[in-house]
Amino acid sequence: MIDKTYRSAADAVADIPDGATLAVGGFGLSGNPISLIEALLAQGTGDLSVVSNNCGVDDWGLGVLLNAKRIRKMTSSYVGENKEFERQFLSGELELELTPQGTLAEKLRAGGAGIAAFYTQTGVGTQVAEGGLPRRYDGAGGVAVASPRKDVRAFAVSGEEREYVLEEAIVTDFALVHAARGDTHGNLVFHKAARNFNPLAAMAGRICIAQVEELVAPGELDADSIHLPGIYVHRIVEVGLDIEKRIERRTVTAGDDDARRTPDGA
Repeated sequence: MIDKTYRSAADAVADIPDGATLAVGGFGLSGNPISLIEALLAQGTGDLSVVSNNCGVDDWGLGVLLNAKRIRKMTSSYVGENKEFERQFLSGELELELTPQGTLAEKLRAGGAGIAAFYTQTGVGTQVAEGGLPRRYDGAGGVAVASPRKDVRAFAVSGEEREYVLEEAIVTDFALVHAARGDTHGNLVFHKAARNFNPLAAMAGRICIAQVEELVAPGELDADSIHLPGIYVHRIVEVGLDIEKRIERRTVTAGDDDARRTPDGA
């Protein structure tokens, strides 16, 4: 029997070194693997290159690593909601590879599927394809590092020729993800918005570390309900059902009792 269980988040991330590349799950604040992130913060790992849809907020999610100056580069599709991110990027302290959201999702999936690259229409005719997007500023308003030009080719699809831009897959040293349930073989079930990027991040990591709210024995998960098979997961740690989960914003309508309930996106 293959038991992938680790006793604690600290044990699970103990061998992540300085300079590692990480794929980290989460969509906004839903599905952030906060216990693994905090364990990484506590052990002092730095100079990290992180791939994630966004970088949390100032005091939550990947934002805690960013505030501690542990992240060297972010590859993301959305960088709002985080003032420290803005400050570090504009001051030249942080490198940013801004990527369209669907393209980022497919780059992670392709990496996990063993696909080296793919062509997409997204970004054709823009700086995504033509290059020149700022990746790092020099601290004085100038661009120190800009994105390169990408290969663009024309393909005839359904009898119509269109241009497509080449995007390379993403594979990282480690992946950190959050799931609602998992078994000791690493099979995972995600809840609602947490399913958006966590499975893709898990696929892209050479070593995937999953925190789960509830850990069960093999066979207890309905096989038809498993969102990510255990072949992609190498370590799993139970963090409990009462783990804190946050959302970025809550919008309510006066007099709407249902709207007053805090949504559970993770």
